[in-house]
Amino acid sequence: MKIETMADYAAREEEPEILFWVGCAGSFDARAQKVTVAFTKILQAVGMKFAILGNEESCTGDPARRAGNEFVFQMTALQNIETLNMYKVKKIVAACPHCFNTLKNEYPALGGNYEVVHHTQLLQEFINDGRIKMNEGGTFKGKKITYHDSCYLGRVNGVYEAPRKVLETLDTDLVEMKRSKTTGLCCGAGGAQMFKEDEAGDKRINIERIEEALDTGADIIAVNCPFCLTMMSDGVKAKEKEENVMVYDLAELIIQNI
Repeated sequence: MKIETMADYAAREEEPEILFWVGCAGSFDARAQKVTVAFTKILQAVGMKFAILGNEESCTGDPARRAGNEFVFQMTALQNIETLNMYKVKKIVAACPHCFNTLKNEYPALGGNYEVVHHTQLLQEFINDGRIKMNEGGTFKGKKITYHDSCYLGRVNGVYEAPRKVLETLDTDLVEMKRSKTTGLCCGAGGAQMFKEDEAGDKRINIERIEEALDTGADIIAVNCPFCLTMMSDGVKAKEKEENVMVYDLAELIIQNI
């Protein structure tokens, strides 16, 4: 796909408009990689000059801090900040709300001050500016879609409208779950829960959440986070509904309709 790195731009003494922070999931998880590709294709389609860090990018340190290992978080964050500042990065887009939150709200305390946006916010900007033109009566016309608010984009950062505005352009029927927006329910992976064994209880959180999604009668569950993508997909499989209900990131929905 000929994706350029910050090093490529620096070699030409140029700067991209934005740095795409790919993140661990977007780099290494097979399902999340599809979201990375979809979002990258959108950036190329609108003609935005962007770059990635490539091998110079490491984890933001979010899972370490959530799990209580402050030392590892700070060491990882300081290394990333040194790299970002070396390239004079000003604006970053992240497709993962965990990366988005950490870069936006937690890096400034360590000397990393950047304008950070989530990919759903950038998608809304493209649509508003007319840089993304959607096909009339596209792939999802008439389908029912329900949207799952991720914790770190929703309740933590108060971003509720941008993803919904993006979904409105798809010519679909958006149906809300019983718990949404400020009362949204976690998918079960936040706070480093993604990386530890289940605790004792009657039901997994992702099953609780997927039952709410299925109750809406939606054909598609839209998410904005690689953790949510995994947990909601696992929930659909556990309910044996994978033939009828699809789980997509917003970037994947848009790329199929441009």
